[in-house]
Amino acid sequence: MKVLLFGATGMVGQSVLRECLLDPEVEQVLAVGRSETSKSDPKLTQIVHSNLLDLSAIETQLSGYDACLFCLGVSSAGMTEEKYRAITYDLTLSVANTLVRLNPGMTFIYVTGSGTDSTEQGRSMWARVKGKTENDLLKLPFKGAYMFRPAAIIPKHGIRSRTGWYMLLYAFIRPFAPLLERAFKSSVTTSDQLGRAMLKVAKHGYSKPHIESREINQI
Repeated sequence: MKVLLFGATGMVGQSVLRECLLDPEVEQVLAVGRSETSKSDPKLTQIVHSNLLDLSAIETQLSGYDACLFCLGVSSAGMTEEKYRAITYDLTLSVANTLVRLNPGMTFIYVTGSGTDSTEQGRSMWARVKGKTENDLLKLPFKGAYMFRPAAIIPKHGIRSRTGWYMLLYAFIRPFAPLLERAFKSSVTTSDQLGRAMLKVAKHGYSKPHIESREINQI
């Protein structure tokens, strides 16, 4: 399987990249982003591209892939709805529309979040925007599209978030991580479980498009 990965430098993206490089069924990974990861591997190729809203300059390098694992995302804290939508909705749909044209047989997996509002009508701004993003991705003619909705993610294997307050939170809960994993199986997953689940769904599909934390752990 050949995999396209967006957002490889974030916490989720780092986790997914690690699992891709470990998986013997993944023969090639192309990571596309505004900066390179520190990883080096024979399976890994990286493209640094500053304007992800316009992939025309690199389109010739984006064909022939079986799956896209889309891990780009930002916290909505302190952001206006317009700015959050530009990053969360506009960028994601721009990339997805390009990829479905180049790879109609592709499976597209989008990392969203627990509490996403599929009605697009709720009070929570981030949940409405994420809901619209999910809904419009599911309308595209990919071979398959799946929305992963993790709640709490505990990073493993030295993977770290680049968001300051996330780093502080994870440092605080790290001693309690094993207990949290056992006690809250419906809402807590680990970074490696998330990465492995995304790859398994990319290979074999799933019975429904929205996948919550409990299902991520089961997968």
